[in-house]
This record gives sequence, structure tokens and C-alpha cells, in this order.
Amino acid sequence: MVERNETTALDAILKAASDPTRRTILTLLAQEGPLRVTDIHARFDMSLNSVSKHIKVLEAAGLVKRRTEWREHLIEVQMTPLSAVDEWFASLRSIWALRLEALDHIMTKGAAKDD
Repeated sequence: MVERNETTALDAILKAASDPTRRTILTLLAQEGPLRVTDIHARFDMSLNSVSKHIKVLEAAGLVKRRTEWREHLIEVQMTPLSAVDEWFASLRSIWALRLEALDHIMTKGAAKDD
């Protein structure tokens, strides 16, 4: 059984990753490493305020971390929270594997009767 705080974290991660702009920001950070907010903003045709709001959603989900160096705010991707998504998908895969095994058993048993 999944605990409440794990479900809440997974919900926040999936909600944050549901937006194409935020997925693009995550991909950009994963590929290029930490970037300044203004560098991220330069890649999008939207206001700095809008980009900042997207980054805040990612921060709230734990998918990025902000670090300040002098006057610069660097944003870096945090891969660890994605393990919650991996675990959830793994549980779905195991459920489907069991169902497919049961179906295979039924089909094999039915084919054996026909012989």
C-alpha cells in the first residue's frame, strides 16, 4: 500500500511534469546542467514572470533546486524524485505482467483442450 505522503509527492511530480513547458525546462536542465533563470527564459517566447512561475511549480514538486551564487539564481534538475514515478510505473508493469501470465495460462490451457 502506498503511503499518503508518497502519493502526494507523486501527484505533485506528475502535475508538474504534465505541462510541456515544464518538461522542456527539465530536459534542458538535464542536458545542459544548472542554468540561470534568465538563460532558461531566453529559450522561451514568454515573459520572465511566466518562466519563473513554471520553475516554482517544479521546485514545489522537488524536481529542481534553486541555488544562489552571488546575485545569480541557478536552477538545477533533481533526478531523485523521479524514482517515485519509476516505482509507480514498475507496480503497474507488475500488475500487467500478472494479468498477461494469467491470460497466457488460459489460452494455453484452452489450446491444450482442443488438441
